[in-house]
Amino acid sequence: MTTEQLSVTAADGTQIAATRRRGAGQTVVLLHAGVADRRAWDSVSELLGADGLDPVAYDRRGYGDTPAANDSSAFTHVDDLVAVLDGLGIGRALLVGNSMGGALALDAALLHPSRIAGLVLIGAAVSGMTDDDTPFDWQLDPTTAALLEPAEDPDVETEERIAALAHLWLDGPAAPAGRVGGPARELFATMNRQILQIGAPDDAGDSGVDAWTRLGEVSVPALCAYGDLDLPPDLPFYEETARRLGQGPARVLPGVAHLPGLEKPELIAGLVRDLLLR
Repeated sequence: MTTEQLSVTAADGTQIAATRRRGAGQTVVLLHAGVADRRAWDSVSELLGADGLDPVAYDRRGYGDTPAANDSSAFTHVDDLVAVLDGLGIGRALLVGNSMGGALALDAALLHPSRIAGLVLIGAAVSGMTDDDTPFDWQLDPTTAALLEPAEDPDVETEERIAALAHLWLDGPAAPAGRVGGPARELFATMNRQILQIGAPDDAGDSGVDAWTRLGEVSVPALCAYGDLDLPPDLPFYEETARRLGQGPARVLPGVAHLPGLEKPELIAGLVRDLLLR
């Protein structure tokens, strides 16, 4: 298995940083969360590569080694994903999307279904997601609220923000702070120092797709999963996403929060194997 550090040129000349562990099997493109970059997938990529697959992870604009856009409305993340596929000579890929990466995967499946072999969605956001058309409401619990406040406040000192972000997304708000330690926690902090420093807008690269009302149109195989320690107000939305996709109930991953690929990469590799066996 050969690991390659690559750069793909987007339509406007931006250099998109990517890592590929080239294999002879199905290409799997790993799409990172908004509190991570492509390095979060390193251990998952190693497992997929050992299976003979062809994993690729890349940094969206404003993350890792890919610069932020000067004009956040002058590009779309879906177009960048297609540029990565084209630039690396990939015809069709299975997409693994975590959080914001899941929203990108769903948008791509609706806009370019011929390029997508399947979807593994982990704690996935969905463009246009709302509780206006659901029997439940998004209700913020006190524990999550207490962590969201410093995590999202730009006036709070960086290290305090990172500690709150790590408790929210890595440990899970209901779990003890520091539940996940060692290299995974160190990498989370490193990635988020850079994310906070760059400060790319959350809505940068929006494709204008209201996937929430179109999930029934997704024509490729899809598997939904989420960690049982993820943010409590978000869990009903993961279940509803799976229901609307109509391809089976969401898988609940025990003992992990929003970033299972960082702490238990074998869980994600297992989901990819399961989807490939369909």
